[in-house]
Amino acid sequence: MSILIDKSMCVGCGKCMDVCPGNLIKRNSEGKAYICHPGDCWGCASCVKTCGMDAICLYLGPDMGGLGATLTVEIKGPIREWKVKDVKGQETTIRVDQRKSNQY
Repeated sequence: MSILIDKSMCVGCGKCMDVCPGNLIKRNSEGKAYICHPGDCWGCASCVKTCGMDAICLYLGPDMGGLGATLTVEIKGPIREWKVKDVKGQETTIRVDQRKSNQY
């Protein structure tokens, strides 16, 4: 798995760089984030969860509905909206309330 950074949506805040455990995300000359070596990405999704601009998505592997599907996360207070978009553009949203996430 790897990530894709949409430079047009990136505001250059650097939060993704701070949370990447592999130190793979850098800034280009315009201050926009990019990933140095996508093949080295661990797929931890830390940057996806941290990006508040929806500029980073995680490519999902075939065992996770992949084959081109992507995952983004939108944070709305204690609610996390995990959005999976398949190659045809169909989107599925999974809403998780952090206040209730440890009940199961």
